[in-house]
Amino acid sequence: MSLRDVFRADRPVIGVLHLPALPGSPAHELSLRQISDHVVRDADALASGGVDGLILENFGDAPFYPDRVPPHTVAQMSVVGETIARQFAELPLGINVLRNDARSALAVASAIGAQFVRVNVYCGARVADQGIIQGEAHEVLRYRASLDSSVRIVADIDVKHSTPLGDYDLETDVHDVVSRGRADGVIVSGTGTGRTTSAEDLERAQAAANGAVPVWIGSGVNRDNLATLYAAADGFIVGSTFKADGAAANPVDSARVKAFMARMGELQNQQEV
Repeated sequence: MSLRDVFRADRPVIGVLHLPALPGSPAHELSLRQISDHVVRDADALASGGVDGLILENFGDAPFYPDRVPPHTVAQMSVVGETIARQFAELPLGINVLRNDARSALAVASAIGAQFVRVNVYCGARVADQGIIQGEAHEVLRYRASLDSSVRIVADIDVKHSTPLGDYDLETDVHDVVSRGRADGVIVSGTGTGRTTSAEDLERAQAAANGAVPVWIGSGVNRDNLATLYAAADGFIVGSTFKADGAAANPVDSARVKAFMARMGELQNQQEV
């Protein structure tokens, strides 16, 4: 099954479930049960607002490990993720283990029946606040095969909160991720959480992918700029825009979700006319 076949919509909108700080992380305050209840409320607001999918990430665990997270993080994300997968079974679910633990994300996704994972640095290397982050496509694909898993891999290009290590060329990066890394999809984002994705970068990534895989927007899309980005995007990962006051740390506001999805419907109808 290709990534396109996972969703009912041609241009899926995937709402982000930001986990509060998990037990064992520096900002931890809530019990795992309280965290799970919080995420279920957000998922319910996203689902009732009409999103096409969900993605769960350990957003509250900053500062993040650059690669492998501790076993307790994998266990906790599995517990919460299984609850979401069971209660919102009609919505495809993704897993992102920050900062760049693709193998743990695959393990969680495979165990709970999620459909895809997001990998921030899949090929090449980047410099971030965690130091140098290196892609592990060679290990990730072999690990997926060892699990006999059908979980799809969606990889970032020029991922937010980082800079390239050495000369960077977006088209080459897309080619490496798709042709050599065998990713199932590509994500283009802005420079940070909630920051607008460049329309030019999005179009360049689409041209480089040449229809081989979907190209998603990974940050900064909102009701006001959606029309500018809509035509060149195959999907949208939306986090901050759906939160109260547009702040990533706040709960999901179902009214904001519905307003965004209504705008999506308008643009789709215009395209079909």
